Formats: sequence, C-alpha cells, structure tokens
Amino acid sequence: MAVAASFVFWRPTGGSAADAGYRLASVDRGGITATVRATGTLNPVTTILVGSQLSGQVVEILAGYNTPVTKGQVVARLYSEQIKSRRDAALADLAQARADRDTKSAQIDKARSAVQRSEAIADDLAAQRDRAGVQVAEAQRNFDRQAELTARAAGTQTALEQTKTQLDIQKAMVASADAQIASNRAETAGFRADSALAEAGLKSAEALILQREAKLKDIEIDLARTEIRSPVDGVVVKRDIELGQTVAASLSAPTLFTIAQDLREIDIYANIDESDVGGVKPEQKVTFTVNAYPNRTFEGVVRMVRLGAQTVQNVVTYTAVIGVRNSDQALLPGMTANLQIVTEEREDALRIPNAALRFRPSGVVTSASPRAPDRQGGRRQSPGPDAWPKLDGSVGRVYRLGPGQDPQPVPVHLGVTDGAYTEVLRGDLEEGSAVIIGGGPRSGGADASGPSPNVHARPARLF
Repeated sequence: MAVAASFVFWRPTGGSAADAGYRLASVDRGGITATVRATGTLNPVTTILVGSQLSGQVVEILAGYNTPVTKGQVVARLYSEQIKSRRDAALADLAQARADRDTKSAQIDKARSAVQRSEAIADDLAAQRDRAGVQVAEAQRNFDRQAELTARAAGTQTALEQTKTQLDIQKAMVASADAQIASNRAETAGFRADSALAEAGLKSAEALILQREAKLKDIEIDLARTEIRSPVDGVVVKRDIELGQTVAASLSAPTLFTIAQDLREIDIYANIDESDVGGVKPEQKVTFTVNAYPNRTFEGVVRMVRLGAQTVQNVVTYTAVIGVRNSDQALLPGMTANLQIVTEEREDALRIPNAALRFRPSGVVTSASPRAPDRQGGRRQSPGPDAWPKLDGSVGRVYRLGPGQDPQPVPVHLGVTDGAYTEVLRGDLEEGSAVIIGGGPRSGGADASGPSPNVHARPARLF
C-alpha cells in the first residue's frame, strides 16, 4: 500500500508530447538575407563652396536657392568701376611703353644706317688714299728723272722745281687721305656706339612693356573676379549674400554660395556600429527609406567604409559611404535614411527558426554531452565542435523529441541569420526534421518556452 501510494503521489503528469504541449517546427530550406541596420544622412557627392577672392560691394545677384547653374555661369557681381579706371590707366601706360619701344627701334635703324654710310665713306677714302699713293710714286719718279737730267745739265732748274712741287702736293694728298680715314673710323665707332645704346634702350623699353602688361593682366584678373562664377554644373543649395552687402576678403575668402554638383547622384553617410562594421564591404547592396516617402524603398551600393572612427559617449561608429542613383531627384540633401545593408545572402540554405535556438527545457541538465541514437538503437557519442572542420559562424544547440518524447539537445554549427531564421552549417539535422520552438511542462514556476539569451549572437558551448 505504501508503494502504491508513493506511485500515485510521485507519478509525472503529462507524460506524452501532447500532454507536455511542446511546439514544433520543421527544418527546411530557403533563402536567408543577413542585414545590418543603420541610419545615415543624405549628402551631395560633391559640394562646392563658392567664395570671393576680392573685396567689394555686391551690386547684382543672379542666382538664388534651388537655381540650376552651369560651369562658368555668373551668379553674382561686385562693384567694379574703380578697377575699370585702373585698367584704363594701365592700358595708357602700356601704349606709351610700346611707343617708346618703337622710338628706340627707329633710333637703332638710324644708327645702323649711319654706320653703313660711314663704312661706305671709309671705303671711298681708302680708294682715294690708294690713288694718292700712286700719284706720289709717279711724282717721285718724275722728280728723280728731272734731278738726274739737271745734274747732267740736260734739264732746267725750273723743271726740277716743278716736279718737286708736284711730289710735295701728292704727298700732302696722301696725308690728307690718311687723316680723313682716321676721322671716318672715329665717326664709325661713334655711330656703332649710338647703335648699341639704341639697342640697350630697346631692351629696356621691351622690359617696361612686359612689366606694364603684367600689371594690366593683374588688374584684368581683379576685374574678372568681380564676376562670381559657378565652377561646376549643379544647383545652388545655399546663398549667403544679399544685394548691397560688402564682401571682405582680406583674411580669407568668404563663402557666398553653396553649390551641389549634380543631385542625380547622391551619397549617404551611414553610421555603422563597431560590432557590425566587420561585415560591411564595398559593392554590397543597400535598401533604405526616408521619412518623406514612407511607402517607397530606395536602393544603393556601399562605396567605401572610412577607416576613421568617431566616438560619441563611448560609442564607436564608422562612416560607410553609400552611393545612390537619384534620377528623379526625389532625395534631397540632409534627409535621414533608415538603411538595411545586405551583408550575406543564402539562396538555398538549411535553416531553423531562431525560436528553436532560444528554447531551453526546464529541468534538463545541459552540461553533459548530448547523445543521439545510432541505427542499432543504441546510443553513440555526438561529435563535439572541436571535431568539426573550421567554419565561419558560431556553435549553438537546439532540441528535438527523443524516443521517450523528452527534449534531446542537438549541437549545431550556425551560419548567417536574418532575425527569423538561422543557417545550419553542420549538425545532426536534416531537411524536414522537427525541432522544439516552445511549450513543454512548467517547473518551479518558470516557463520552459520563455526567452533566453540569443545563442546565435553569443552561443553556449555544450562540451
């Protein structure tokens, strides 16, 4: 009677699976898309700050907010009358310098002509001197002949004196020719000095022209800077000047306009948590929404992950740059984007519900190594994770109903997850197998199907 009473008092209730109320789900195959969620801000691919390198008063504004502009288009003008006056004065100075150069050039031509004329005269004087030398030789012969005749009393004294006079005259003509030649040489040297001086003056005039041309160019540059032009094709997103405002550019160039270059291409600067940045790579697909269009999903591609980290209140994030085609220009700079970055995709993965990973039966000791029945009905030791090949992912466990309808642990090697399903890389599970996702008897007031830590994020080792 005591044994019977003990049996009635201690017998378990709900000995079957139906009594225990376990909820089961099947292991199946399907697609899994792992994503990283983040937020970011839309920004133009290139933003140009258009400033002024010149100080002055704004007299004309030709572009405002949202104005499309092209490269080189004038968007504003500064007061330019003073610069125009300086330009006119510089033009006059340049014209005078060019006239001086022309004068110097004419002086060079005149000096060269004088040198050529003097050289021609020198040639004529040399010819006259040669002729006078011949005449002296002839007069000398006549004098010698007459002197011989006079010595033999064959000639008269008068004839001798006449030949002597002719000889002296010819010698004087030679001396005169030599003097003229010497004078011509000195004159030629003077003309050549005048020519060299004129050439030096020409070089000085040309240098002065270059100096005044540079001054004029500098003034023309200042005059061109009075017209503020767009450096790129784009749209004005901000204007920081008003008509009549004085721009002061003495220390730094002030910003007058902010131009976004071609909003048909736009970037998102997304803040990626340091725990997720390892899975974000270039060329990954991104989907996102913005508050302005809650029912529309946009697409983009990860362009890069910047290496520089930002730390705010001990939270470390990295900036991912995501390129987006904005053909209809619906996306505007400054919008906040809620992103999903596709880090991994599996098209035909063996998967289990994440609820199976969270299930823990009450009153089951999990420190022992799980066993699975072999084909002969006996029990064999399940291989531990150390016996598995090295795979990416983590180790977890799920439960299935054993021969006695009791939860039996099954170690699994897990892959990617999308929050609802997790990929099974290795484990004693096949497609169609049933795993426990909840339910079961209560023990100690605790719900056996209650949530437990996410074993996929930080799995517990069974061995």
